[in-house]
Amino acid sequence: MNSAARIEAFLEMMSAERGAAENTLSSYRRDLEDASQEIDGGLAGAGASEIRSYLDDIAERGFAPTSQARKLSAIRQFFKFLYAEGLRGDDPTGTLDSPKKGRPLPKTMSEAETGRLIDRAALEAGDTSQNDGDSLAALRLHALVEVLYATGLRVSELVGLPVTVALRDDRFFMVRGKGDKERMVPLSLKARTAMRAWLTARATVPAFADSSFLFPAASDTGHLSRQVFARDLKGLAARAGITAAKISPHVLRHAFASHLLQNGADLRAVQQLLGHSDISTTQIYTHVLEERLVRLVNDHHPLAD
Repeated sequence: MNSAARIEAFLEMMSAERGAAENTLSSYRRDLEDASQEIDGGLAGAGASEIRSYLDDIAERGFAPTSQARKLSAIRQFFKFLYAEGLRGDDPTGTLDSPKKGRPLPKTMSEAETGRLIDRAALEAGDTSQNDGDSLAALRLHALVEVLYATGLRVSELVGLPVTVALRDDRFFMVRGKGDKERMVPLSLKARTAMRAWLTARATVPAFADSSFLFPAASDTGHLSRQVFARDLKGLAARAGITAAKISPHVLRHAFASHLLQNGADLRAVQQLLGHSDISTTQIYTHVLEERLVRLVNDHHPLAD
């Protein structure tokens, strides 16, 4: 069995036995196939020195420590599988060190910038001079942006929302996130209003009538893709006078968390809203809390300047 066949066998096991999501499987495939192409003789037969040389090479190519760690994790999982299946008598990754990962602060947007972005989306959604196609796209984008900033959903959770979320018109709804865990997230009045406007427009498209998704599309998944939303969001940012490179769906999710903390929210509450299983993940935002505490002392301590 060559490297390609063993990679396929590993991916089949991850899907069948561990229920790995399609995105996870695609990531494993890319990382393992890249390593197999770069290592002479393929990945399955590689030793520790070949794998270490490969990791040194991707570091020299400029891959971030997080990307290097992800690739090494995929390779480790692959060799654990080969060893467990008796296809290798050893695990060459056992002596390899993980690259040291920094804790960079997440990119975010100011409240003023976020306001400009949402105001622009609302302006375009209310433009009655557009043709039907442009009007439909503007109403969808407005709903997406309002809901994302109101909830802090992961982009995969947002584009895959069921239409029932809008039909119920509730102040809260349940979303199923990573690890198949459910959590409750809030919906602001502005987000619910934008969703209702989109729902009305959505009903005029016969192709969307039977879709169970709030944001249906002619794609393999049946709903709007993350890539299309990310592209549309960058276009909206540019029209709002915000550098397109500065924004992505993930940046808006970070803005949701940062702005909540800046305005007095508790870190544990933000953890629950973001769907982080471990508080340590949410602690990338502690700099926001530190800034808030400094501001609190400066504004209210009797001896502050």
